[in-house]
This record gives sequence, structure tokens and C-alpha cells, in this order.
Amino acid sequence: MLQKENAMAGKATDKPVLLSGGNPQIPKGYGDAPVEAYLAAMPGWKSGVGRRIDAIIARTVPGVCKAVKWNSPLYGVEDGLWFLSFHCMTRYIKVAFFRGAALDPVPPVASKQQNVRYFHIHEGEAFDEARFADWVAQASRLPGEKM
Repeated sequence: MLQKENAMAGKATDKPVLLSGGNPQIPKGYGDAPVEAYLAAMPGWKSGVGRRIDAIIARTVPGVCKAVKWNSPLYGVEDGLWFLSFHCMTRYIKVAFFRGAALDPVPPVASKQQNVRYFHIHEGEAFDEARFADWVAQASRLPGEKM
């Protein structure tokens, strides 16, 4: 999962591999540490936005459970039951609300899965943090998805 690269000074460093779309390949893990590793490895502007997403979730849902699985951070109210995830795509960050069809208003992007809705965050676009926090609060009160 970590790729050894030789730095200019001839020193080896550990650096996460970036998968398709620049999504960091982070080992599966539970708690803040693997999520922090994912956020730090997000490329370019996505890292700052990922940190904002994480901060909004932590502020909105005190004691939120965190994990990284399938190279994506997951957030839940109970261990093993998740309400939200996000993933780096080439031109945006894709936030998945696992019961998004039940949110009001419904997040704008449909999924092939009936209950899932997405919110895409593009570089330089306005990001309505109040709306996002409201979706997070609503999603955290719905039954989580077991994964």
C-alpha cells in the first residue's frame, strides 16, 4: 500500500500510492489515524476540502466513528454502521450519503442504488457548509449501512 520512492537526496520515503482519479490507497483501519492519513494523502486542493468535510462531520456528530475501507473514509454513529463516505475522483470529491434519498432536500446526484445520493465538490466551486452540515446531521440520525 505504501510505495518506497527515492527522494532527490537519495533518502527513501513512504508515500501512499494514488489510484485512479488521485484517490489515495490507504490501508484499512479504524479511528482517526487512517482517516488523517487519507486526508494528508489527498492530492492538491482536495486535501483542504477533505479536511473541511472531516471537520464539519466531527463538529456536527460529536463522537463520530471513523474508518478507512476500500480506500475511502467512512463515518458512522455506531461501529460498523456507516452513514457517509467520500472518494477522490479526477475532477471532484464524491460524497456518498448511504441513505441520501431520505434527506431533505435530497442531495443532487442520483445513484444506481435506490437509497444512495451523492454530492460532488469541484475545485473552486462554492461549498455550502451549512447545507452540508444539515445533511450530515440528518444522515447521522438514519439507520447506518453495515459494511
